[in-house]
Amino acid sequence: MTAPHTPPPPPHDQSAHRAWQQPAPGYAADAPRGSGLGRYGQDGPGMKTELREAAVTTVAVTLAGALLGVLWWWLAPHVPLVGDVSDGSWVVYLKDTEGEQAVGVDGTFTLLALAFGTVSAGVAFLARRRGGVPLVVALAVGGLLGSLLAWRLGVWLGPAQDVVAHAKEVGKGVTFSAPLRLGAKGALLAWSLTALVVHLGLTAMFGPRDPEPDPEYQQGRTAEGTPPKR
Repeated sequence: MTAPHTPPPPPHDQSAHRAWQQPAPGYAADAPRGSGLGRYGQDGPGMKTELREAAVTTVAVTLAGALLGVLWWWLAPHVPLVGDVSDGSWVVYLKDTEGEQAVGVDGTFTLLALAFGTVSAGVAFLARRRGGVPLVVALAVGGLLGSLLAWRLGVWLGPAQDVVAHAKEVGKGVTFSAPLRLGAKGALLAWSLTALVVHLGLTAMFGPRDPEPDPEYQQGRTAEGTPPKR
C-alpha cells in the first residue's frame, strides 16, 4: 500500500514583510517614505539653522525699532505748555487743559507698533515660508526690544525733559512743547502681539501642509495587523 498523498503546505507569504523593511541607519523607524520626518533628530542641523535664523530675526526686528522711534517723534502731536511766574517761582501749565494731544501721543505709538508688527511678521514669513518655535520667540523678543528702543529714542529726540528750564529759556507766557512721554506702557507689547498673531495666521493659511502617507507604507502596516492611519 502506498501512503496517502499529502499536498505540500502553501508557500509562506512574505509580501507583508517585504512591504515594510528595516529602515536604513539614520532614519526613524516609523516615518513614511517621502515625508522627510526621520532624516535628522531634534538636535540635528535643522534646529541649528532655525536658531541661527531666529538670532538674525531678533537683531533685525530690534534695529527696526530705531525707525519706529523716529516716526513716533515726527508724527506724534505736540502737547502745548506755557510757563508763568508765581510768587517768584516758575510754574508750568497745560495751555489747553481739554486737549487730547497726550492721548494722541500714545495712540500714534500704538498704531505705528501695530504696523511694524504686521510688516515684520510678513517679512519673516516670506523669508522662511514656515513657522517654528525659534522664529516665533524671535518675533516676540525682537518686537519688545524694538519697542523699548523706539520709546527711548523718541524721548531723546523730543523736546527737553526739564520743562521748568525750558519755560525759563523761552520766556513767560510763551508756548512750548512738552517732552514725549508714553503714558500707556502697554503699547510696548503691541508690536510683539501683532507679529505673533499675523505670523500665526499666515502660517495657517499659506504654510506647508503635512505630506500624505506613502501608500506602500500604509499597505505594509495593514498587512502586519496595524490599522492604517486616518
